[in-house]
Amino acid sequence: MQWNADWGLRWRMLLTMILLGVLYVFFIGALATAGVGLLGIVVVMGLFSFVQLFFSDKLALRSMGAHVADEDEYPELHDSVSRLAQQADLPKPQVAVADSQVPNAFATGRSQKNATVCVTTGIMETLDQDELEGVLAHELAHIKNRDVMVMTIASFLSTIAFIIVRWGWLFSGGHGHGRGNNQAPIWVAILVSLVVWIVSFLLIRALSRYREYAADRGGAIITGQPSALASALMKISGRMDKVPKEDLREQAEMNAFFIVPITKGFIGNLFRTHPGTEKRIERLQELEREMETV
Repeated sequence: MQWNADWGLRWRMLLTMILLGVLYVFFIGALATAGVGLLGIVVVMGLFSFVQLFFSDKLALRSMGAHVADEDEYPELHDSVSRLAQQADLPKPQVAVADSQVPNAFATGRSQKNATVCVTTGIMETLDQDELEGVLAHELAHIKNRDVMVMTIASFLSTIAFIIVRWGWLFSGGHGHGRGNNQAPIWVAILVSLVVWIVSFLLIRALSRYREYAADRGGAIITGQPSALASALMKISGRMDKVPKEDLREQAEMNAFFIVPITKGFIGNLFRTHPGTEKRIERLQELEREMETV
């Protein structure tokens, strides 16, 4: 099967941006009415997002304790990435390895020409060659779909709202004086920001879950083996229970990037960035049958 543009993903990205834009207008209008000076926050967060977008790969690798791997160090891994990138019609990304028992992988970078694919030592020990290439192809599909850039832009408003909720709450609760009308603008800002943060958070999570389906399909098309990726997802999910809890806690902040997220209890599953592994495997099995009939 040939790679085709995923219009479902594109329309969802567009719809998410439009809805976030509506929230943005409502957000600024409500805070302006409340007398809150938002300009400084927007400028600071704009610079922060700029830094995050252009240095996201270095930040992500550092948070994982990963290093860029030379071809001499991991020749088979480099060979697989080179071949799969060529099949996906992409420039070869940097290859990084994180020394971690957690079996996972992620892609980062602001564009197709400035991307990095990172795998953990745990995933290389867990999967066979076909399964590992299925995971690598999944990450290359993220790069091809420009997911990192889109999700960084989409999270901008949510980040601003969250900061106002957090610091506004601390400010209003940290002073015993200034009751009455002087406190009203602060509480209006907090309530508006809380609503905006919740709605934008849910919109971004919905987009994030669909992009995983799109990357699964794209990765399976690159390798031509949906069953290999399905098998990899099953092995990774099963292996998570055997990883020490300390390691899981250290890496949970990278959930949005991982091929399989680290979830913690009911709340972690409710607001997870990825669809359920069972549903992903079912879709890959359907794609396998579809490929067999072509």
